[in-house]
Amino acid sequence: MQLKPKKVLLIIAGTAFLISAYSQPSKQFQNQNHTWLSINCNHRIAKNWSILSDIHLRRTDFLAHNNFYFIRLGIGKEINQQLSVAAGMGHMWLANRNEATELFSNENRLYQEIQYRSAIQKIQIQNRLRIEERWQEKVINFIPQREYRYSTRIRYLAGINIRLFKNSKLPLLSLSDEVMLQFGKHILYNTFDQNRLFAGIKQKINKQLSFDIGYMHVVQQKLSGYQYSRNKTIRCYFYWKPEWKKAKTVPGTMNKI
Repeated sequence: MQLKPKKVLLIIAGTAFLISAYSQPSKQFQNQNHTWLSINCNHRIAKNWSILSDIHLRRTDFLAHNNFYFIRLGIGKEINQQLSVAAGMGHMWLANRNEATELFSNENRLYQEIQYRSAIQKIQIQNRLRIEERWQEKVINFIPQREYRYSTRIRYLAGINIRLFKNSKLPLLSLSDEVMLQFGKHILYNTFDQNRLFAGIKQKINKQLSFDIGYMHVVQQKLSGYQYSRNKTIRCYFYWKPEWKKAKTVPGTMNKI
């Protein structure tokens, strides 16, 4: 019996797929518990311009061990009440540890983002697209190589805050999901970087300060492509919008200190 060319191609493609599927290692998951704290500052310096800064601290085994420290500084511009853009730079100190030792590797980062906010009745909606250029220090067998691995990462976040109570002093329900993809000549097996799914509450303290707290589930793919970390995270972010302008003095009165 003579096989048609199409059937031959299908057999070859199917065989190649089966070989590649069986040759790839099965997925391996490392489960971790994290606590993630941060303060995010937005200081208006002009009508539509702001200085943006944030500091992050993440600990492993809830609070027992270092995971990373991260700082970021940028400048933002409001296009209108709903649309804003920002750009800046950041630095991360990432902990690498085993039973015998611990060292920190460095990551330098640039970022650009566009953010769109809207509202439908009692629901506040946030969409953010962020692009990052990253230089990550290489560490092999806990030895820094004095070389950096470059990659570009694209992050898309969708979030909503839902008002459940008529009283504005009570918290909002906060839900969000962020997907991250990365590209570059060193990214061979993990174009998917990570996904961060968050559920919690958002609480206003005063006009300048608010926070959200809740549970974040993070799944991250490692360079090997078949190894993943699955992080169960308690997250608490503070948001500060300071007003550093001097208050005007009303004639005949004194400003209270």
